[in-house]
Amino acid sequence: MKNEKKRLKEEYKRGVRPMGVFLIRNTSNDRVFVASGLDLAGKMNRHKFELTSGKHKNRELQADWDALGGERFAFEIVDQIEPRDAPGFDARAELAFLEEMWLEKLRPFGERGYNEPRRSREEKLRRIASNRSGDF
Repeated sequence: MKNEKKRLKEEYKRGVRPMGVFLIRNTSNDRVFVASGLDLAGKMNRHKFELTSGKHKNRELQADWDALGGERFAFEIVDQIEPRDAPGFDARAELAFLEEMWLEKLRPFGERGYNEPRRSREEKLRRIASNRSGDF
């Protein structure tokens, strides 16, 4: 029994897990939350667990999940990439690019979704500077 458990654990670690972009769709109003992960199944399970536990970081998504119930939400894989052994292949960079592409395509902000628009580097630096100006 113990050896079998160890063997299964090692097999899991060596296994190739699908990577990609997924969304959580509110089937009541079609609002979506877009996310990505190096391990799609694991990442989707984490989001579902956080929502079910009432501990998801996205407050709007959590509030709708609590009000409507989990049966009103669907988890959908929208894009997948296969890991490659090619030199220079950066799975994280590839995923970031794919997620950005889907965010641009779906625009899941405000009434259309739960994601927050990403701030540009300049916006982030401006915010940091304005927060620091009060320190002096």
